[in-house]
Order: sequence, then C-alpha cells, then structure tokens
Amino acid sequence: MPGSTKTMGVLTVGALVVVTAYTVALGSNGWLWFAWIVLGLATLGMLGARDT
Repeated sequence: MPGSTKTMGVLTVGALVVVTAYTVALGSNGWLWFAWIVLGLATLGMLGARDT
C-alpha cells in the first residue's frame, strides 16, 4: 500500500502542474480543476486508509 500511495501522490502533484500550466496557457477550465480536486481527495483518502 505505501508504494501505491506514493505513486498516487506523485500523480496528484504532476496533475496539479499540468492543470496549472493549461490554465496559464489557455485559460481556466473548471472540469480540469474539478478532476484535480477529486484526484486530490482520493489521494487523501488513501493516506487516511493507510494510517488505520
């Protein structure tokens, strides 16, 4: 489980960089930010599940 949680964290940070770059280059897209928030919440859920 720790390896998959680390991978999910790296993916979440990478997605944040991509969404931010997209927003700077082409303008904001609400669906991209919504998807990133869902991904972030899933990552936090994995972190919480690992601690129990």
